[in-house]
Amino acid sequence: MATHNLLLLPGDGIGPEVMAEVVRLIDWFNAQGIARFETENGLVGGAAYDADKLAITDATMAKADAADAIIFGAVGGPKWDSVPYEHRPEAGLLRLRKDLGLFANLRPAVCYPALADSSSLKREVVEGLDIMIVRELTGGVYFGEPKTITDLGNGQKRAIDTQVYDTYEIERIARVAFDLARKRGNKVTSMEKRNVMKSGVLWNEVVTQVHGREYKDVTLEHQLADSGGMNLVKWPKQFDVIVTDNLFGDMLSDIAAMLTGSLGMLPSASLGEVDAKTGKRKAMYEPVHGSAPDIAGQGKANPLAMIASFGMALRYSLEMGDAADKVDQAIAAVLAKGLRTADIASEGKTVVSTSQMGEALLAELQALYA
Repeated sequence: MATHNLLLLPGDGIGPEVMAEVVRLIDWFNAQGIARFETENGLVGGAAYDADKLAITDATMAKADAADAIIFGAVGGPKWDSVPYEHRPEAGLLRLRKDLGLFANLRPAVCYPALADSSSLKREVVEGLDIMIVRELTGGVYFGEPKTITDLGNGQKRAIDTQVYDTYEIERIARVAFDLARKRGNKVTSMEKRNVMKSGVLWNEVVTQVHGREYKDVTLEHQLADSGGMNLVKWPKQFDVIVTDNLFGDMLSDIAAMLTGSLGMLPSASLGEVDAKTGKRKAMYEPVHGSAPDIAGQGKANPLAMIASFGMALRYSLEMGDAADKVDQAIAAVLAKGLRTADIASEGKTVVSTSQMGEALLAELQALYA
């Protein structure tokens, strides 16, 4: 049995609380002999700044580079609002993405039947929803240069952020989207703003070319990103795989999150290029929700997105698809039994703590493996 080496980066706020439930799941898999995991822990974000005055150290980056997968919690909080911009908690996350080449961000939005009434939209609009947003993660306006604030005098300043994309960046993210679509509903919707942005013109052109050369069997459609956001709310089940740039992907995936009932329910995967020699790729898995410092330490956090993120690691990095399926089934089962953390609570359901939800999920997993 292969040994899988995991780096756990709990981070700040509720990060350590939800990570604790993943650790319990890892320990269970080891105890049952289903898998063999070895874990290391590291600091990132505000926790790293408190210890080392850096959002992540070179030593932790070396561990990340060596790991089979990185399991990441959340970073940030008002405690660090005044730290230098380059050392803000989010800088640790951005460095991981950039230095490890994690260019493809996979954000599934799945509405479990038991949570259809938790969405702000009508049940018939979201029930059975299963879409995948593929966000380009290492280019675009978040990383483009120049990125400056200039004092113009007379009380005026000018801020500049630069949207930059090269052909190869668009090609590789398009391929990820098309490959995923072939395993799902065989449809890709590409979203950009070609009507007002030159980067959108190139994005549209390159995605169309990749489709014509390599993926003619997949249905491709194009939508302007603002119209796409409207359609996500109007009728989300028209989509299968959405591929888009860094900025629009950030916004559209958060819209999709609320379709499912709670930001606390959404996992994500950030993937690098496949190594031609080993067949493996750098990868990091994290919940979409933030550090939620207002509820940190209170046992109110929803651990299901963190657990589902670990499930994505099983599927995309560790070749444990059956285990990933069972994790997904266990999540659906605890929800079907009416267990809810505070963020997804509704009338007639049982509100449980972070650890109680983790315990319930393990019980369902145990039954699935019985």
